[in-house]
This record gives sequence, C-alpha cells and structure tokens, in this order.
Amino acid sequence: MKKGFLMIAAVGALFFTSCKDDASSKVKAENVETAAERDAQVAAFAELTFEEEEFDFGNIAKGTEVEHVFKFTNSGDGPLVITNATSTCGCTVPTYPKNETIAPGESGEMLVKFNGSGQGQVTKTVTVTANTENGSEQIRIKAFVEAGEDKTAG
Repeated sequence: MKKGFLMIAAVGALFFTSCKDDASSKVKAENVETAAERDAQVAAFAELTFEEEEFDFGNIAKGTEVEHVFKFTNSGDGPLVITNATSTCGCTVPTYPKNETIAPGESGEMLVKFNGSGQGQVTKTVTVTANTENGSEQIRIKAFVEAGEDKTAG
C-alpha cells in the first residue's frame, strides 16, 4: 500500500514539474506564417468554367461519328487538375488533359466523340472529375439520330 502511494506521488510530481514551461513561448512566428500560407492555399479552389455546357449536333445519320471540342477556363484561385472524365456509355468518348496542372486564368480543351449510336433524340452526359469545390462538373452532347442503315456497318 505504501509503495502504491509513493508511486502515485512520484507520477504526480513528475506530471506537475514537467508542465511548468509556457507552451506559447515555444511557438516560432515563422512556423505560424508558413502554416497560415499553407491553409490559405488549401482554401483556394480551382473552378472549371466551360464556354458551353451542352452541344447539339442536330440531325445525324445512324452510325455517323461526330465530335465537338468543349473549351474551358480555370476561373478559380487554385491550380486545376482534371483527374478523370467519363461518359454515360461507351458510345461517347472524352479526351482531356489528364493530370495536367492548369493555372488560374488559363484555358484548355476537352474533345468529346460520339459514334452516332441509338435512335431518335439522344443525350449523353460526360462527368469531369477535378479538384474543384464540387469535385465534379458535367457537360452534355445531344443529337437526333435518324433511323436508317448504320454508316459504320459493312
């Protein structure tokens, strides 16, 4: 029992004597400035702004391959990095500047190809994954695919 009290007293004495230094006096001003700059950069998001979010190819014959270039600008405060772009189906293929850094104010292009599949009014969505505040943006293509013989067959 005596050893238990002595052990508790020793740990308590160690605890109280080790905390006598003022912690705020150990903080370096330069480290505070560096942390503030880092935190400000984290809060600066890229913003992906497309000149147009939807393009209509109009009437096309079934199987006709068409493509359109979507132009965009990084209108945010941070560097833009597009990590992925996917379509709702394999008939629509986006080509984009993957993992390239696009500085604020700079522009880029995304090519979207459509193979003319389907029939009637067709709308396809491309989801662009990037380091924006939302994390993803969407663009669309539309076409009226006319019935008839498939241009890619034969």
